[in-house]
Amino acid sequence: MSLSKTDYDIIVAGGGLAGLIVASSAAYYSNQRMKILVIDRNSIDIQGRKTLSGWICGDAVGKNTVDYMTDRIKISWGNPEIEHPVKGVVAFSPDHETRVSFDGEGYILNRKLLPQKQIMEATKMGVEISSNIMIRQLTTENNFIVGVEGENTKTKEIFKKTAKVIVDCTGVTSVLRTNLPISSHIQRRIDRNDLESTGRYIYDFDKKGNEDKTFFDPEYCIIHLDQKLAPGGYGWVFPKGENKVNIGLGVQQKLFDKANKESGRKRDLKRLIDDYVNVNPVISNPRLSIGEEDLGNEWGTWQVSVRRQNDCMVANGYLMVGDSAWMPKPLDAGGIGPAIIAATIAGKDLVEAIESGDVSENGLWKYNKNFINEYGYKTAGLEVFRRMLQQLTNEQINYGMKHFLSRMDVEKITNGEHPEFSTISKLGMMIRGALNKKLAEDLKFTSQMNEALVKHYRNYPDTSEGFPDWSNKLNRYLSEAFSKFA
Repeated sequence: MSLSKTDYDIIVAGGGLAGLIVASSAAYYSNQRMKILVIDRNSIDIQGRKTLSGWICGDAVGKNTVDYMTDRIKISWGNPEIEHPVKGVVAFSPDHETRVSFDGEGYILNRKLLPQKQIMEATKMGVEISSNIMIRQLTTENNFIVGVEGENTKTKEIFKKTAKVIVDCTGVTSVLRTNLPISSHIQRRIDRNDLESTGRYIYDFDKKGNEDKTFFDPEYCIIHLDQKLAPGGYGWVFPKGENKVNIGLGVQQKLFDKANKESGRKRDLKRLIDDYVNVNPVISNPRLSIGEEDLGNEWGTWQVSVRRQNDCMVANGYLMVGDSAWMPKPLDAGGIGPAIIAATIAGKDLVEAIESGDVSENGLWKYNKNFINEYGYKTAGLEVFRRMLQQLTNEQINYGMKHFLSRMDVEKITNGEHPEFSTISKLGMMIRGALNKKLAEDLKFTSQMNEALVKHYRNYPDTSEGFPDWSNKLNRYLSEAFSKFA
């Protein structure tokens, strides 16, 4: 079923990175025959801003995902929205003795300038943009989402529009998803433990001839795994040039509270990040970037999801992309890559559903399946791996990175997949200490669980009718894994 006469074919709620790519993708695949509207709560000059502190983000994305978009919908990014190219990502053990390189070439983006480039691309393809619109709710008819309601924050006028499909790109705490007014398989609320508190600075700094590349490298994104610096998460040092950096960290709140209690300190996230900046010997005399391109975006905190994507991302007349569907990768909270892939796919699948006259849950179901086949099949295994990592000590992380990661494992991680830890069975009796024996067992368990989960996702149901059984089986796997690493 679909509405015969609507104001638009597609309304995209949220004009950030994901929302603008969905709109451009749909315009591309429909040869600009469809009427598409993008709504953002910000004014056009600050489009896509996440919070009052700015476009808070780690800013890093793999070249392969940008190429994915360019190959399919012919949109390419360049300077100034790409601020700095990098050769890859390097993760360091807490003792800085083991370095694991993965992820291939990538870019550090300027998230304030990128939406301006995206607006230009979208409007060139006939997409309409409405600014200063705060969406309050979705409107329904016969158990279908048929429109949005809200208000213009400047004029205080009521805003009401209808569309054949509403695409939700309003972020991790989406009220549209939480208050979805129709029945569906979509999970509405995220578990607090699946959110990480993160924050970052964009700093200019002096280089004091201190060339320690375990702390700053203009050619590589650096990740520091260290339970003392970032309990349950990690710190990052992403270069935006020779003397400019995006530096921050993410923590799991429960583990951060526990660390504070054990140390008798009352640090908040900002204090923790300041401590992290202070121990970096390369970044000397850091000061907030004064460039126009960073104004209003120099410091901020935000919540990011670190679980698998929502098990179902469509309902009658409704579809989710990006943070609203909990897409950031569970291991490193990287959200730009999966959002680009999902938004590119969603545009194509939306057009096909609308052209076939079926925008029901089953009419849009293909998007679930296509995203899982392209990217989502690996996220549940990575979620289990993250939970296992979060319970390790620094000593175990040092030992594990040094002894248990083979070249093949690194290749797997590079592809955003789960390592196999096949060296563990070969090491056998050489593993020293009870803690490391337990670590070896846990790694083996996550590896086997990942294999089962990937297989399960490869069998994602073709229609919504098969979803309850599939979902029950998934939850049995996850309950077993989560209780092991509780």
